[in-house]
Amino acid sequence: MSEMFDFDQVIDRKNTNCAKWDGMKRKNVNPDVISMWVADMDFKAPQRVLDVLKERIDHGVFGYSFVGDDYLDAIVSWMHRRHQFDIDKQWIVPTPGVVTALKLAVNTLTQKGDGIIIHKPVYYPFDRSILANERHVVENPLIFKDGQYECDFEAFEKAIIENNVKLFILCNPHNPIGKVWKKEELYQLGMICKKHGVKVVADEIHQDFVYEDNEHIPFYNVDPSFKEFSIICTAPSKSFNLAGLQTSNIIIANKEIREAFKATMNRVGVDEPAILGLLACQTAYNECELWFDEMLEYVYDNFTYLDKFLKANMPEIKLVHPQGLYLAWVDFRALNMSAKELEDFMQNKAGLWLDEGYIFGTGGEGFERFNLATPRATLEKACQRLLKAYQELK
Repeated sequence: MSEMFDFDQVIDRKNTNCAKWDGMKRKNVNPDVISMWVADMDFKAPQRVLDVLKERIDHGVFGYSFVGDDYLDAIVSWMHRRHQFDIDKQWIVPTPGVVTALKLAVNTLTQKGDGIIIHKPVYYPFDRSILANERHVVENPLIFKDGQYECDFEAFEKAIIENNVKLFILCNPHNPIGKVWKKEELYQLGMICKKHGVKVVADEIHQDFVYEDNEHIPFYNVDPSFKEFSIICTAPSKSFNLAGLQTSNIIIANKEIREAFKATMNRVGVDEPAILGLLACQTAYNECELWFDEMLEYVYDNFTYLDKFLKANMPEIKLVHPQGLYLAWVDFRALNMSAKELEDFMQNKAGLWLDEGYIFGTGGEGFERFNLATPRATLEKACQRLLKAYQELK
């Protein structure tokens, strides 16, 4: 447990227009559920971020802003310190969120009707970003084997060839399954894409959440040639709980792709940054690394708690061993419920609002995604609710 920061503090987020805790009314979910679905934390952002934002608010003027060198330097420094990832500041293109960037990339790098390949199960806005822009989703389901996920590289290449695939959206670390892709796996994926002229968007928003001996390898660090046909999506939002400030940083080494991406931004009008998001990101990267390290340890302890609780009380329900993310991927298939039966069980019997496995697509049915970036007391309460509902099944 952390000694320096109070991650045990339970903060009431209700009645704050909070999607995670106030969204029940819109989605007809029981208002008494414990909310552990969407990927934001129940922790306060670092105090230094709060202080800097307060100083700017007290200044009282919120005019138009621009991205300064201090901001870009903060990103360059963080990537170097945390990931041995050396980037040129001119490669950085701020956008209002990674999902926005995904849609911009789809419009920049593909045409209507083109195939875009994604692994499944995967973060569901990938599908939405493709379909909303009239492109075609091509699936490459991952193989769940011995408690971990693997890629069928032959099937990946075959799908590219057969479906007019122009773009691959990679998720690393992979949401929701917690896989941190190894360098040799990324090399195989990248070389297949290079061979067939497929551009790559690497969503690395969860890059800072890696456990044990796993290592996040930025896509550009896999092979120097990958810079020529790919872009990398990063943000401080997961690492420092800043999602509502709508700030992300897209890294594009290839000048032609970068200029085309910026032109798309200009065309749709998302090219003016928000000053509070810029300040929060810069401050977090420059001054809040210790907070992050303490938080990461706290979250990993939550994984350990959940794993031990399941093994002791419900051994047929299994936590997929986490390599990354603060999101736990839990296998409930032994309960032999349909996707809708499991959803009903979670919400109405266990009183938990989770992200259902089936929404992540092929291979997701029978699983549940739990957000563990929450105080231990909340997790303990959720585990007790789950145990009670489980015992009532017997």
